[in-house]
Amino acid sequence: MADPNPPQTFALGSPRVLVAGATGFAGALAAHLLWRHPGFELAGVTGRSEVGRRLDELYPRYRVPLEIQRLDLDGLAIDRDTGGRLAAAVVAYPHAAAAQTVGALRELDVRVVDLSADFRLSSLATYEQWYGPHPRPDLLDQAAYGLSELHRAQIAQAGIVANPGCYPTAAVLGLAPLARAGLIADVVIDAKQGISGAGRTFDETTHLSMAGENILAYNVASHRHTPEIEEQLGLLGAGMPVQFQAHLVPLDQGELASCYVTPTRTVAAAELDELYEAAYASEPFVEVVDTPPGTREVRETNFCRVFAAADGHTGKVVVLSAIDNLWKGTSSQAVQNLNLMFGLPETEGLA
Repeated sequence: MADPNPPQTFALGSPRVLVAGATGFAGALAAHLLWRHPGFELAGVTGRSEVGRRLDELYPRYRVPLEIQRLDLDGLAIDRDTGGRLAAAVVAYPHAAAAQTVGALRELDVRVVDLSADFRLSSLATYEQWYGPHPRPDLLDQAAYGLSELHRAQIAQAGIVANPGCYPTAAVLGLAPLARAGLIADVVIDAKQGISGAGRTFDETTHLSMAGENILAYNVASHRHTPEIEEQLGLLGAGMPVQFQAHLVPLDQGELASCYVTPTRTVAAAELDELYEAAYASEPFVEVVDTPPGTREVRETNFCRVFAAADGHTGKVVVLSAIDNLWKGTSSQAVQNLNLMFGLPETEGLA
């Protein structure tokens, strides 16, 4: 009988990567992807709970046979058997809890992909408006925003890569071609996501009795991903307030962002098609499609599927963008960023 948990296979001298916070959905999936990645060695998995258990006991489907440890950077920084140094870490902690660990890793010259919101915003004032005091504002200038389709060069050189939020990933990829072309006068983003986006800690909203057979709006007029979307669109030339609304839908995972754009001028369907095809023709993980995408099409992949249509009745442009919120929205995008950071093919371990 084949071993259900075969040893990791990676090239000699591959960068050693730690996953901190591997007991949550995002960290566990990142560990799963890195365990199977031919270009990285998964050096360890840590957690604040479940210490001493193997990750494949907590998440049997991921089959990562490593014991969950407490985070001990002195013990993990150098492999005592080989002398190999820790090269990178994926930090899967909530906002505010991540920054101190990111700072400690940077002091060891470890490059970090941070899954929290702590380094996604370049403006300290904006961060503190939406999240409160920043634990490590001194590190902000080390961070690159980790949407590789927009920031490859910065990501490749960065010490800290701020993995985007899942909603901004879908929305910004959907809207970027219009923003670059100066075609967004106003936009409303209506986004829907499965309950995995809430993580392992469930409340009355994400409990099955409420989430099943139901659609719920949450964080109405106050969602923290709003300034992240605004900042990224502003960098592309579309600086404006964005109306963003998130909804919980009865799915395990998956996300669809429906974007309703008032253009700065009339946009014909042919021009729209050419704009999107040109923008993403060479992108390995963005697919421009000619029919509205669904979440099932991208489940458990690093793909984003984008559809754009000109509404001749209202003059608006409708953009639909579908991703898997745990994959392209979080963990597989983190691996895509690691590939860029270490000069590996961007698709390695993800195709």
